[in-house]
Amino acid sequence: MNYEILANAIVEQAAKDYRWARTALGKDAENVTATAMRSETERFFRSAWFGPLTSLDGEWLLEKLEGEFA
Repeated sequence: MNYEILANAIVEQAAKDYRWARTALGKDAENVTATAMRSETERFFRSAWFGPLTSLDGEWLLEKLEGEFA
């Protein structure tokens, strides 16, 4: 049970970080910190480490998050 709570918190934080990065890049496309955060979270959602944390598909989640900014 505690593992699931931790795993969900990790995925939630990554989604929050992605949203922050996309919002920041919308205001300043040259924001180096936001660019790095977006790259890191995208890499995480596509990583082999993401799979054991959740039953969600990382590509699907990225599409949903990206859709919030379309």
